[in-house]
Amino acid sequence: MSQTTKRALEASLKKLLLEKPLNKITINDITEDCGVNRMTFYYHFKDIYDLVDWILMEDAAKTMEGRQSFDTWTEAFLDILHQIRDNKALVLNVYRSVGREQVEQYLYKLLDSMLKEFADRECRDITVQDDDKQFVVDFYKYALVGVVLEWIRRDMKTEPAVMVERMGRMLQGDLRRALCRLASNKIHLEQDG
Repeated sequence: MSQTTKRALEASLKKLLLEKPLNKITINDITEDCGVNRMTFYYHFKDIYDLVDWILMEDAAKTMEGRQSFDTWTEAFLDILHQIRDNKALVLNVYRSVGREQVEQYLYKLLDSMLKEFADRECRDITVQDDDKQFVVDFYKYALVGVVLEWIRRDMKTEPAVMVERMGRMLQGDLRRALCRLASNKIHLEQDG
């Protein structure tokens, strides 16, 4: 029952976000739309921002667990951009109302696990210390989050496929090269110039 109530509160907030900005939505608006009382809301969340945070983290978890296996990081990244765009009203409202920190945390969670998966694939035949591998993952994660935040700031006008194609051309093979440079068994560096 608890998850059902949380999902109903989530649906009401998302519906209301299509009508007005987050900072104009009250707990009363959400509970009236949802058909529950205010105490039920407070049983689950301390305030609207707590609900927003829960929605973003739940969406991130659903995205990661429900996603298919991708052959390339660009395919996975494109899927993430589509997920963000599917939640455009929520993401834009959160970004504009509460600032970018909640959106950043959401993106870090999405991109960290995706990049770790691809870094692990690239390290199958090389030995890279875990802290070096995480350093490379963090570097790419922060770069990609920066690009996505700017895309959000510009109202997601650029098509995700166009963004990913540009980044794919620009970064092709760089994840592997970065990991190879940090490898303790220093083989497979023939791609380096």
